[in-house]
Amino acid sequence: MKLRGLYAITPEHAARERLLEQVAQALEGGIALLQYRRKTRQDPSEARALASLCRARGVPFIVNDDVELALACRADGVHLGRDDGSIAAARSKLKNKVLGISCYDSLEAARAAVAARANYVAFGSVFASPTKPSAVRAPLTLFAHAKPLGVPLVAIGGITLENAPALLKAGADALAVISDLFDAPDVAARARAYGKLFKQ
Repeated sequence: MKLRGLYAITPEHAARERLLEQVAQALEGGIALLQYRRKTRQDPSEARALASLCRARGVPFIVNDDVELALACRADGVHLGRDDGSIAAARSKLKNKVLGISCYDSLEAARAAVAARANYVAFGSVFASPTKPSAVRAPLTLFAHAKPLGVPLVAIGGITLENAPALLKAGADALAVISDLFDAPDVAARARAYGKLFKQ
Protein backbone atom coordinates (compact mmCIF):
# COMPACT_ATOMS: atom_id res chain seq x y z
CA MET A 1 0.00 0.00 0.00
CA LYS A 2 1.16 3.52 -0.80
CA LEU A 3 0.22 6.01 1.90
CA ARG A 4 1.88 9.39 2.19
CA GLY A 5 0.32 12.64 3.27
CA LEU A 6 -2.39 13.89 5.60
CA TYR A 7 -4.47 11.12 7.17
CA ALA A 8 -7.69 12.82 8.29
CA ILE A 9 -9.79 11.38 11.13
CA THR A 10 -13.34 12.64 11.58
CA PRO A 11 -14.05 14.68 14.74
CA GLU A 12 -16.53 13.42 17.32
CA HIS A 13 -18.28 16.73 17.91
CA ALA A 14 -19.53 17.55 14.42
CA ALA A 15 -23.20 17.06 13.54
CA ARG A 16 -23.78 15.12 10.33
CA GLU A 17 -24.27 18.01 7.89
CA ARG A 18 -21.36 19.93 9.37
CA LEU A 19 -19.19 16.83 9.21
CA LEU A 20 -19.99 16.22 5.55
CA GLU A 21 -19.22 19.85 4.78
CA GLN A 22 -15.89 19.71 6.63
CA VAL A 23 -14.88 16.43 5.00
CA ALA A 24 -15.68 17.89 1.57
CA GLN A 25 -13.34 20.78 2.41
CA ALA A 26 -10.62 18.40 3.60
CA LEU A 27 -10.91 16.42 0.37
CA GLU A 28 -10.66 19.65 -1.61
CA GLY A 29 -7.47 20.42 0.32
CA GLY A 30 -5.89 17.14 -0.74
CA ILE A 31 -5.98 14.66 2.14
CA ALA A 32 -4.44 11.24 1.47
CA LEU A 33 -7.01 9.16 3.40
CA LEU A 34 -10.10 9.60 5.60
CA GLN A 35 -10.90 7.52 8.67
CA TYR A 36 -14.46 7.57 9.98
CA ARG A 37 -14.32 7.54 13.77
CA ARG A 38 -17.37 7.87 16.00
CA LYS A 39 -16.65 6.23 19.33
CA THR A 40 -20.16 6.82 20.65
CA ARG A 41 -22.38 6.26 17.61
CA GLN A 42 -21.14 4.91 14.30
CA ASP A 43 -23.90 5.78 11.81
CA PRO A 44 -24.21 3.55 8.72
CA SER A 45 -25.92 6.24 6.63
CA GLU A 46 -23.32 8.80 7.65
CA ALA A 47 -20.56 6.33 6.80
CA ARG A 48 -22.08 5.70 3.36
CA ALA A 49 -22.30 9.43 2.67
CA LEU A 50 -18.66 9.94 3.63
CA ALA A 51 -17.61 6.92 1.58
CA SER A 52 -19.37 8.44 -1.43
CA LEU A 53 -17.57 11.77 -0.99
CA CYS A 54 -14.21 10.02 -0.79
CA ARG A 55 -14.95 7.75 -3.75
CA ALA A 56 -15.75 10.76 -5.93
CA ARG A 57 -12.31 12.18 -5.11
CA GLY A 58 -10.44 8.89 -5.38
CA VAL A 59 -9.40 9.04 -1.72
CA PRO A 60 -9.38 5.87 0.42
CA PHE A 61 -12.08 5.74 3.10
CA ILE A 62 -11.68 3.50 6.13
CA VAL A 63 -13.76 2.84 9.23
CA ASN A 64 -12.43 2.82 12.78
CA ASP A 65 -12.99 -0.37 14.80
CA ASP A 66 -15.98 -1.81 12.92
CA VAL A 67 -15.30 -4.44 10.23
CA GLU A 68 -19.00 -5.12 9.60
CA LEU A 69 -19.78 -1.43 9.08
CA ALA A 70 -16.83 -1.12 6.72
CA LEU A 71 -18.15 -3.99 4.63
CA ALA A 72 -21.71 -2.64 4.71
CA CYS A 73 -20.75 0.83 3.46
CA ARG A 74 -18.19 -0.53 0.97
CA ALA A 75 -15.32 1.22 2.70
CA ASP A 76 -11.79 0.66 1.48
CA GLY A 77 -10.78 -0.84 4.81
CA VAL A 78 -10.65 -0.71 8.61
CA HIS A 79 -8.39 0.60 11.34
CA LEU A 80 -8.16 -1.49 14.50
CA GLY A 81 -6.87 -0.70 17.97
CA ARG A 82 -5.68 -2.92 20.77
CA ASP A 83 -9.18 -3.90 21.93
CA ASP A 84 -10.87 -4.28 18.55
CA GLY A 85 -10.50 -7.99 18.02
CA SER A 86 -8.21 -10.33 16.13
CA ILE A 87 -6.15 -8.93 13.27
CA ALA A 88 -6.24 -12.32 11.54
CA ALA A 89 -10.04 -12.49 11.79
CA ALA A 90 -10.37 -8.98 10.38
CA ARG A 91 -8.01 -9.80 7.52
CA SER A 92 -10.00 -12.92 6.63
CA LYS A 93 -13.19 -10.84 6.33
CA LEU A 94 -11.62 -7.87 4.58
CA LYS A 95 -9.90 -9.94 1.86
CA ASN A 96 -7.83 -7.43 -0.11
CA LYS A 97 -9.07 -4.29 1.63
CA VAL A 98 -6.88 -1.96 3.71
CA LEU A 99 -6.14 -3.01 7.28
CA GLY A 100 -4.40 -0.53 9.57
CA ILE A 101 -3.32 -1.28 13.13
CA SER A 102 -2.62 0.96 16.12
CA CYS A 103 0.67 -0.12 17.70
CA TYR A 104 1.00 2.68 20.28
CA ASP A 105 4.65 2.67 21.42
CA SER A 106 5.44 -0.95 20.53
CA LEU A 107 7.74 -2.09 17.75
CA GLU A 108 6.87 -5.70 18.62
CA ALA A 109 3.17 -5.00 18.10
CA ALA A 110 4.03 -3.49 14.72
CA ARG A 111 6.02 -6.57 13.72
CA ALA A 112 3.11 -8.80 14.72
CA ALA A 113 0.65 -6.63 12.79
CA VAL A 114 2.73 -6.77 9.62
CA ALA A 115 3.10 -10.55 10.02
CA ALA A 116 -0.71 -10.71 10.16
CA ARG A 117 -0.85 -8.78 6.86
CA ALA A 118 -1.59 -5.26 8.07
CA ASN A 119 -1.16 -2.69 5.30
CA TYR A 120 0.11 0.06 7.60
CA VAL A 121 0.86 0.61 11.29
CA ALA A 122 0.26 3.67 13.46
CA PHE A 123 2.36 4.87 16.39
CA GLY A 124 1.26 7.35 19.04
CA SER A 125 0.43 9.42 20.82
CA VAL A 126 3.54 11.14 19.46
CA PHE A 127 2.65 14.36 21.30
CA ALA A 128 0.18 15.25 24.05
CA SER A 129 -3.26 14.75 22.50
CA PRO A 130 -6.46 16.69 23.29
CA THR A 131 -8.47 13.71 21.98
CA LYS A 132 -6.74 11.13 24.19
CA PRO A 133 -5.00 13.01 27.03
CA SER A 134 -4.02 9.83 28.90
CA ALA A 135 -2.65 8.01 25.84
CA VAL A 136 0.76 6.33 26.01
CA ARG A 137 3.50 8.39 24.36
CA ALA A 138 5.51 6.96 21.48
CA PRO A 139 9.12 8.14 20.99
CA LEU A 140 9.96 9.58 17.59
CA THR A 141 12.89 7.17 17.31
CA LEU A 142 10.33 4.40 16.83
CA PHE A 143 9.78 5.42 13.21
CA ALA A 144 13.38 4.80 12.20
CA HIS A 145 13.35 1.42 13.96
CA ALA A 146 10.11 0.47 12.18
CA LYS A 147 11.23 1.43 8.65
CA PRO A 148 12.52 -2.09 7.86
CA LEU A 149 8.97 -3.42 8.29
CA GLY A 150 8.28 -2.15 4.78
CA VAL A 151 4.77 -0.73 5.36
CA PRO A 152 3.66 2.90 5.68
CA LEU A 153 4.15 4.35 9.17
CA VAL A 154 1.44 6.66 10.50
CA ALA A 155 2.00 9.13 13.34
CA ILE A 156 -0.96 10.09 15.52
CA GLY A 157 -1.60 12.24 18.57
CA GLY A 158 -1.31 15.97 19.17
CA ILE A 159 -0.02 16.74 15.69
CA THR A 160 -0.01 20.35 14.48
CA LEU A 161 1.51 22.16 11.52
CA GLU A 162 4.25 23.37 13.87
CA ASN A 163 5.39 19.96 15.14
CA ALA A 164 4.65 17.96 11.97
CA PRO A 165 8.06 18.53 10.32
CA ALA A 166 9.79 16.71 13.19
CA LEU A 167 7.65 13.65 12.49
CA LEU A 168 8.47 13.61 8.79
CA LYS A 169 12.15 13.97 9.63
CA ALA A 170 11.80 11.03 12.06
CA GLY A 171 10.42 8.84 9.28
CA ALA A 172 6.62 9.05 9.44
CA ASP A 173 4.91 8.52 6.08
CA ALA A 174 1.52 9.91 7.04
CA LEU A 175 0.20 12.22 9.76
CA ALA A 176 -3.14 11.38 11.37
CA VAL A 177 -4.85 14.59 12.44
CA ILE A 178 -8.22 15.45 13.94
CA SER A 179 -8.28 18.73 15.88
CA ASP A 180 -5.64 20.72 14.03
CA LEU A 181 -7.44 20.00 10.76
CA PHE A 182 -11.14 20.10 11.59
CA ASP A 183 -10.95 22.91 14.17
CA ALA A 184 -9.17 25.16 11.66
CA PRO A 185 -11.14 28.16 10.39
CA ASP A 186 -10.47 27.02 6.80
CA VAL A 187 -10.24 23.21 6.63
CA ALA A 188 -9.23 23.10 2.96
CA ALA A 189 -6.44 25.62 3.49
CA ARG A 190 -5.15 23.71 6.52
CA ALA A 191 -5.14 20.45 4.53
CA ARG A 192 -3.19 22.16 1.74
CA ALA A 193 -0.68 23.48 4.27
CA TYR A 194 -0.07 19.94 5.52
CA GLY A 195 0.24 18.72 1.94
CA LYS A 196 3.06 21.20 1.31
CA LEU A 197 5.10 19.63 4.11
CA PHE A 198 5.30 16.39 2.13
CA LYS A 199 6.69 18.18 -0.92
CA GLN A 200 9.62 19.86 0.83
